[in-house]
Amino acid sequence: MTKKVLVLKGSPRENGNSSVLADQVRAGAEGGGAEVESVYLHGLDIRPCDGCFFCEGSGVCVVEDDMQSIYPKLRRADAIVIASPVYWFTYSAQVKLCVDRWLALETSDGNELRGKQIGIVLTYGDTDIFTSGGINAIHAFQSLFGYIGAEIIGYVYGTGNKAGEVKDQPKLMSRALELGQKLASSDGVSKAVQD
Repeated sequence: MTKKVLVLKGSPRENGNSSVLADQVRAGAEGGGAEVESVYLHGLDIRPCDGCFFCEGSGVCVVEDDMQSIYPKLRRADAIVIASPVYWFTYSAQVKLCVDRWLALETSDGNELRGKQIGIVLTYGDTDIFTSGGINAIHAFQSLFGYIGAEIIGYVYGTGNKAGEVKDQPKLMSRALELGQKLASSDGVSKAVQD
């Protein structure tokens, strides 16, 4: 069975460092035989969650914007990659807007993303994951996916300021490629309940 991998790019710079690493993850996944789709979140109209809770009984978000095209992609994916720069000690607003709207994926049986595999890609301008605040993003993702019941199977993170400079870090690029290959493996095709 061919794995379906969805890559969500959360940088405002289309060729930013987290996007470059996300493309490397994609290359690894495609090289491993997965079907991969990338979504550049910054270019979309994704509005904040209204907190109306209409979705609680219906499973349908009433906010008519570009999230409506992302929901089916999230549901179809066996694995999801979230790539973001670290801004103000956590992940970007573009990622936050998208993730907040996942409330519509909650059902009485749990979240529709339960059982999916997750890859996390973070870049930051500081020297490490702690001083940059990237560790806060990691803790937020651990809490989120722990609640949902999705498994984070790998992290790729590193320093990058000038757009694209991560290309000059072969170890980091290699780790991103390996994460994609891991996501493409036949183990871990989504076991989410499809009642």
